[in-house]
Amino acid sequence: MREGFRKELKELKAEVVAIGRSVVERTRDAVRALVDGDVDLAAQVIAADDELDSRCLGIEEHSLEIIATQFPVARDLRLLHSLAYISMHFERMGDLAVNISKAARRTADRRGPQTLYDLIQAQGNLVHRVLEAMLEALEKKDLELAHKLPDLDEPIDHLFKQFFRELARLQDEEDIEWASSMVLASRYLERIADHAVDIGERIVYMVTGEFESIGEAEETAEEASAE
Repeated sequence: MREGFRKELKELKAEVVAIGRSVVERTRDAVRALVDGDVDLAAQVIAADDELDSRCLGIEEHSLEIIATQFPVARDLRLLHSLAYISMHFERMGDLAVNISKAARRTADRRGPQTLYDLIQAQGNLVHRVLEAMLEALEKKDLELAHKLPDLDEPIDHLFKQFFRELARLQDEEDIEWASSMVLASRYLERIADHAVDIGERIVYMVTGEFESIGEAEETAEEASAE
């Protein structure tokens, strides 16, 4: 009986990791669709969202079923709650990838300054790095890597601010609808990375049983070293 329970937990976690891989791919495709003006690729990302939503809901339902039938405690209960929580974040990240793809469709017939596309691509590359690190931390229960996620996220925030400054400098001569779609897409990328940091906090809780705001922990450490 317990051997079957362990197998079920392992399979559930593997499915959550697989969903995360799908989110990484869709985020990368959404950025490429935006930068290249590829409406077909954007449509693929949008069309795939229902499947992602269904898989994430399946994680939540399966977790509740296991809790109701197996009465897990301590570490196993934390794992189940955490997997459901993480899948919820994946669903929201998928929605943000859809929003970027919709921005790609709105802007496909209007080519703006290459500088802004380069910034979006750079931001997308950094987001991809954060997502890969988050998935590795989840798969390997790597606390050290989970704690590094805020540091990996910080350059993304800086790029968003740089993007906004560059856009503000050009906005007098650029189409407002195009500009609005691009700045929203940049913001969506920033939010995807923020979700990854939130997942990192849940990984720490899942492994240790202690809830810790890893972003605040990094800031506190920096403040202490500066004193």
